[in-house]
Amino acid sequence: MADSSTFPETIKSGYSFKGETFKIGCGMLAGEVIPGSDILIPLKTMNRHGLIAGATGTGKTKTLQMLSEGLSNASVPVLLMDMKGDLSGIAAAGAANDKVNERCQKLNITYKPTGFPVDLLTLSNQKGARLRATVSEFGPVLLSKILDLNDTQESFVAMIFKYCDDNKLPLLDLKDFIKVLQYVSGDGKDELTKNYGNISTSSIGTILRKVIELQQQGADVFFGEKSFEVGDLMRIADDGRGMISIIRVTDLQDRPKLFSTFMLQLLAELYATCPEMGDVDKPKLVLFIDEAHLIFQEASEALLQQIETIIKLI
Repeated sequence: MADSSTFPETIKSGYSFKGETFKIGCGMLAGEVIPGSDILIPLKTMNRHGLIAGATGTGKTKTLQMLSEGLSNASVPVLLMDMKGDLSGIAAAGAANDKVNERCQKLNITYKPTGFPVDLLTLSNQKGARLRATVSEFGPVLLSKILDLNDTQESFVAMIFKYCDDNKLPLLDLKDFIKVLQYVSGDGKDELTKNYGNISTSSIGTILRKVIELQQQGADVFFGEKSFEVGDLMRIADDGRGMISIIRVTDLQDRPKLFSTFMLQLLAELYATCPEMGDVDKPKLVLFIDEAHLIFQEASEALLQQIETIIKLI
């Protein structure tokens, strides 16, 4: 077992990496911080997925903030899902006190209070730049997953999208989609049946009820123009630091459909936009979800499957 004289070298040998790194703390022996035993994390490993676990008050959220600051300083953009509303404090400079100064002295670091480049985003009517996407951008497959439709109902959604494409009818929001559903089951039924196949009124009715259910969770706020661009989440600030985009989801715990809708679109856009690059030296974007269990315990099966697929591909 290492003692205080050999401990720093033991830590150093275990935390020496090729490529860029940033310091996340120091090793401790017998409850004491040992000078010179820096714990470094390589940017390359931030391409991996992981979990920060711990009891309430043990510092999980502070750890997310610290990792986000280290990544931003290394010119890596970060996307934070803020469930409790306390991650946005990263935008403002902190303040030193005796406890902070003592800790910095033990870690052999200089504390300079500073704010970080932050964009505050929202999926609802909370303050922040609103993220939106059109129904057309979702496409029939993704929209059907969100609505939890069966194969037959999904085929009708695909038919409706085809009809709108052929007739150059943009589907911007859910109200547009509802109007088309009402048309194809009413005045337009004969036209659709002639050109695209039989229309089941019962299936159209089921789809309509699913859309209304989505509306009841506030999805009308999300669907529409102007659409968000994944590239906006991957920007570098003028001072060279990575932008930290914070999505306020404090009001979505009881609206899992709305969160699932956004996440499915985000993952689909990331997959479609970002080329395969192999194991790069540092990430193009890092996503953190604070208090993830509060969101995913009510997440749709489609979202869970999509996340699993993306993680496997990454």
